[in-house]
Amino acid sequence: MTGSMLFGAFMAALLYVLIPGPAFLALLGIGAGQGRKAGALFLGGHLAGDMVWSSLALVAIVGAKTIGTTVFDVLGLFCGFYLAWLGWSALRASRRSDGASMLTVERPLRRGLIFGLTNPKGYPVALATFTALLASSSNALDFQALPLLLSASLVGFLLADGVLVVIIGASLVRRFYRRHELAIVRMSGLLFMGFAVQAIWHAAPGLLGWRKP
Repeated sequence: MTGSMLFGAFMAALLYVLIPGPAFLALLGIGAGQGRKAGALFLGGHLAGDMVWSSLALVAIVGAKTIGTTVFDVLGLFCGFYLAWLGWSALRASRRSDGASMLTVERPLRRGLIFGLTNPKGYPVALATFTALLASSSNALDFQALPLLLSASLVGFLLADGVLVVIIGASLVRRFYRRHELAIVRMSGLLFMGFAVQAIWHAAPGLLGWRKP
């Protein structure tokens, strides 16, 4: 285990959280409508999903040669179709008749936990970021390194979450989101569709036998 490998895992986790996606946009909506505390609770619940998806990504990177890639391709395909459904729903969104925020949740901690564990961006983006930042050390990775890599990832997740909590609590950000909420939601739908294509594009060749060994 080298310092560069730990730093790579830390940066991968940091970028994974900060790359705009379903959770990032949901957080903006919750923060704008319900404040910083609700946003922080949402992120606290979502952290469980972050750790699960990053663990799966690291297992896929380390163990692809021994356990195969089929199970991970199935996960990626499921994520892609689910994200396409979310994107289509966002594209068809409309403002609420009572003028309230389009995204209001009663239990943000529970919503974050469920969202994190079902986040369709989770696996494909985690796999992409961790692969990109650990590719140079792939030959030195093994299952014994996973606990330390996950610990470094946790530090990255916590730092990124802290940055996001500060951002969503800013009055300027909240006002901007509420003023342009519908446009942001619909634009996020296009972003979700793009993630869906990426996930399916990555998973389908392996399931169809088109990927070169």
